[in-house]
Amino acid sequence: MAVLEGKAYWASVLTPNTKWEPMYSVNLVVDQEVAEGFKQRGFTIKEMEDIGSAVVIKRKVNWTDANGTVHTRPAPRLFDKAKQPLDCQIGNGSTVKVQYREWEKGDWKGLDFQAMQVLDLVEYNAPAGSEFDVEESLGEVDEL
Repeated sequence: MAVLEGKAYWASVLTPNTKWEPMYSVNLVVDQEVAEGFKQRGFTIKEMEDIGSAVVIKRKVNWTDANGTVHTRPAPRLFDKAKQPLDCQIGNGSTVKVQYREWEKGDWKGLDFQAMQVLDLVEYNAPAGSEFDVEESLGEVDEL
């Protein structure tokens, strides 16, 4: 297995995206050199307008074996900076590390989403005002 660091977009980590076939996924924006290396090896790269190139890492929820039996895969594991389990939704622009496993079957290849460690969380659906930082006092404020 391997690990990539970047900015997460459209992350479905603990709850699968069910818009089409249910799957866990993340578009991981990495530097251009890393993205180009994955592209040259035949992996999916998504060009995200005004953001950069993203490596697409995903895990299908269900798979069917040779006997036709459907099996369910577990969700990728999610950790905080201290490697403690985390239970939250990951907002666009969060800085993360993603553990993945490369796979290849015939003409098909992909990156199986194993785990994610959140280094700098951008809160998903954050309440109004949550982006503000606490500012140092600049002196007295004139009364209006």
